[in-house]
Amino acid sequence: MTKKLTVSPSPHVRSSETTTGIMLDVIISLVPAFVMSVVYFGTKALALTAVTVSTAVLAEYLSRKAMKRPGTLGDLSAVVTGLILALNLPSTLPLWMAAVGSVIAIVVVKQMFGGLGQNFVNPAMTARIILMVSFPTAMAKWVSPFTSGWAADAVTTATPMASLAAAKGGDLSLTQNLPSLTQMLIGNHGGSMGEVCSLALLAGALYLLLRRVISPAIPFSFIGTVAVCMLIAGKGNLQFLAYEILGGGLLLGAFFMATDYATSPINLKGRIIFGIGCGLITSVIRIFGSLPEGVSFSIILMNILVPHIEHLTRAKPFGFVEEKKEKQEKEAAKA
Repeated sequence: MTKKLTVSPSPHVRSSETTTGIMLDVIISLVPAFVMSVVYFGTKALALTAVTVSTAVLAEYLSRKAMKRPGTLGDLSAVVTGLILALNLPSTLPLWMAAVGSVIAIVVVKQMFGGLGQNFVNPAMTARIILMVSFPTAMAKWVSPFTSGWAADAVTTATPMASLAAAKGGDLSLTQNLPSLTQMLIGNHGGSMGEVCSLALLAGALYLLLRRVISPAIPFSFIGTVAVCMLIAGKGNLQFLAYEILGGGLLLGAFFMATDYATSPINLKGRIIFGIGCGLITSVIRIFGSLPEGVSFSIILMNILVPHIEHLTRAKPFGFVEEKKEKQEKEAAKA
């Protein structure tokens, strides 16, 4: 019996990790945020998530068939995209709009660029931004927790970030209807389904860190940069800083979207630069922009810059000598 020797280029790394296993870990980490979204926003949150996930799976299946590519439903990446998209939406969003978002994320952003690992921007974030631009009224309709998520009898409310926009120089006395920090932690305030409960997001983030699914470099540098900027903008007001960290989609974006393998740098220096860039853009939008939130836009903009970041921060191979330096050494030797 003849044995075949398979030759492949380096690096030769053996690992028990699989794409399916990593995606399953991400799904598990998002379960606390999903459960709390159902607790606070009821059956509409459950229905919205079911629509985004099922549409994402169906869109991936049909698009792979149409493009005559092997099926990839087993890697669970479509489920992750649908779940993350749902957690970034208001519970009042019409179900058909949520379905459109899933199709955009899977077909346009992911499959048209070659599938998993080939997309250059985060699919769920891109879909959210397109929905924000296409349906601004529906995407900005927030409801209070424990009220019906259906449009007919929902109790609308402002998000903490919208209230914080009035806190010029960190003066919280200028704000109205701002929830307490305890409410910010447990999620008893308006916002996207997955962003409201900070404790649930931190529990999921801790799981990913302990499982070593994500590196702490991006989320810590992202959140740390926002913290420094808001401490300066708030003139040292620590309470204002706490609201800025816990409010909006900062925790959701930093731990679950900015860390996407396909759209973030692979080396440590690049990850730190990426996180700092996300933090700076988020802070600039929050402080000077007309939008109270900037996490989605910051992640997408930095996704686009990832190839340049990796080019500037790539490690030099052992023994590598730059051509210019090598030429100078030769000229010096001749002299």
